[in-house]
Amino acid sequence: MEVKSRHHLRGDEIDDIVETVRATFGVEIDGDSFEDVTFDDSDQRVVLVDGEPYVVFFDGEPSLTVNGAQEFAPENRVVTVDAGAISFVSDGADVMRPGIVEADSDIEAGDLVAIAEESHGKVLAIGRAQVDGSEMVGDSGKVVESLHHVGDDLFEFAV
Repeated sequence: MEVKSRHHLRGDEIDDIVETVRATFGVEIDGDSFEDVTFDDSDQRVVLVDGEPYVVFFDGEPSLTVNGAQEFAPENRVVTVDAGAISFVSDGADVMRPGIVEADSDIEAGDLVAIAEESHGKVLAIGRAQVDGSEMVGDSGKVVESLHHVGDDLFEFAV
């Protein structure tokens, strides 16, 4: 990922991002420096918080990156998967019902969600819910579209 531009965000832009992430994931992003980064080879927009890629935009909506979710553990909109799903989710697969052991009931279809593993609670991916949280646990069907996961270009990105 080749950086096209990089500039500091205004205070009101920072406030909007911090408030949206707080409302989405229930965490407070804390940092002294917020920089907007765009890329030559991608339409991805990333925000560096103190030099780390902790925020990414999906369809204009700010979200924690996997790195950001590992630094600021989400309290809301978390989908927890069992050990059998870890390798698939880590490889970027969409999340299927049989792999889910728990999902926040306040998740609505279309929401951004953090996908965490059951043993240690580490976030493996960020995705978009295809169904409400109350409908996620079950026997079959895709319920979360994977947008970003450990090991992808965004996860590996460093300035």
